[in-house]
Amino acid sequence: MLKILAVTLALGFSGAAFAKADCTAHPKNERMKESDAKAKLEAEGYKIRKFKVDGNCYEIYSHNKEGKKVEIYYDTKTLAVVKSEIE
Repeated sequence: MLKILAVTLALGFSGAAFAKADCTAHPKNERMKESDAKAKLEAEGYKIRKFKVDGNCYEIYSHNKEGKKVEIYYDTKTLAVVKSEIE
């Protein structure tokens, strides 16, 4: 029983560590405005449910053009995709 608990906890912590993206830090005056970033992504077909700043990244929870749920982390200056997860 303890072995199962230890493995479960280890997997839980490794999953939490994997969830973060490693975005480059940019000074705030060099970042794309949040409103501009959101507008650009919506113009690309994303239906954004949540847009937020996560560390040095812009992060969205959305549906893509195909209707699939996505979680995407973007560089705040270039809006390049740093990490994405599609369900």
